[in-house]
Amino acid sequence: MSFKSFTFVAALAVAAVPLLAQAPPPAPAQGPGGPGMAPPPALGPNQWRIDGAHSTAGFSVKHMMVSTVHGSFGKVSGIITYDGKDPSTIAVDATIDTASITTNNEFRDKDLRSPNFFDVANNPTITFKSKKATAAGAGKFTLVGDLTMHGVTKEVTLAGEGPSAPLNGGRNIVIGASASTTIDRKDWGITWNRVLDSGGVTVSNEVAITIEIEANKPNPNAPPPPPRPGQ
Repeated sequence: MSFKSFTFVAALAVAAVPLLAQAPPPAPAQGPGGPGMAPPPALGPNQWRIDGAHSTAGFSVKHMMVSTVHGSFGKVSGIITYDGKDPSTIAVDATIDTASITTNNEFRDKDLRSPNFFDVANNPTITFKSKKATAAGAGKFTLVGDLTMHGVTKEVTLAGEGPSAPLNGGRNIVIGASASTTIDRKDWGITWNRVLDSGGVTVSNEVAITIEIEANKPNPNAPPPPPRPGQ
């Protein structure tokens, strides 16, 4: 290389430095959970992923034996196994974020998250793992499984409705179902005052639970998504 050629190449390199400094960093990997988050593991045969944006775990409990307080947990995730036809093939592995509890009352919600009730700091999740599903008539099923809450695991039976017929939602195939049960909160050690709470008068011992689930899996016949800008 001649001296003139070397000088020209060096000048180009120097000129490119500020341009490179101004270039934006490469975009992070985009997963379903947001920028920078890896995509979730692939689903197995007959598996459906719970859609947290369209699922909720609700509850209701009597207060002072007069009124009923309603609340919900807004963050539900997990995997459902179902062949799309036979309810006895249903299996559920679900997780609820206890910090997502809401009763539309900031003071009460703070108390529910405290050691007085759910003790969210030490028990960040509620889980349900089913062990057996049984068809219970047209559009109905029962689901037996282990409910782990507040550090205690006990078996519960849920009465279910659905699942709905699989629906072509475009990029996904979608199903929905609901299930309900009633539990005694004291069985999971959820008490708040040994004196006032002894008879379940202030807050009823019985808690009605209703879970509304929407789940989906990729539609194998869906067209590929359009490329993102810059691809």
